[in-house]
Amino acid sequence: MEDRARALTLDTSFIVALFNRKDPMHEAVRSTVLARTGPLLIPCGILAEISYLLERRFPSALASFLDDLASGAFILHHDADDLVRASELVRRYDDLGLGLSDALVITCAERHGGLAGTLDRRHFDVVACEGTFVVVP
Repeated sequence: MEDRARALTLDTSFIVALFNRKDPMHEAVRSTVLARTGPLLIPCGILAEISYLLERRFPSALASFLDDLASGAFILHHDADDLVRASELVRRYDDLGLGLSDALVITCAERHGGLAGTLDRRHFDVVACEGTFVVVP
C-alpha cells in the first residue's frame, strides 16, 4: 500500500504542533497531514493528554481540535486488545519510561498502517527499531 494512503496514528506531540502555529515543527507536521490520503487515527486513550496540553498551552486551539474530531478529520481508535500490547511495551521498555499514551500510539500504528506521527523521537525511535512501525515526519 502506498505510504500516503496508509493510516497515520497521531501522538500528542504531533497534534500540539499541528494546532500551534508558532511551534518550530508546525509546518512539517501540517505538510505531513496535508499530504495524507489515508485516515488520521488518534487512540482514545490519549485524548485526556491532548486536551490537557491544549488547554494549558493553547486554550483557543482546544475548540478547533474538538471541531476537527467532530467533523471526522481525525478518527478515534479504540480496541481493547491494544491494552494487552501496550502493557507488553510498557514492561519491555520500563527503563525507557515508555508511558501508556506512547504505548497506545505505537500499538495503534502497528495495527493500522505502521505509521506514527510524533515529535517524541526519544521514545518512539527506540521502539521503532523493532520494525513494526515507522516514525514520521
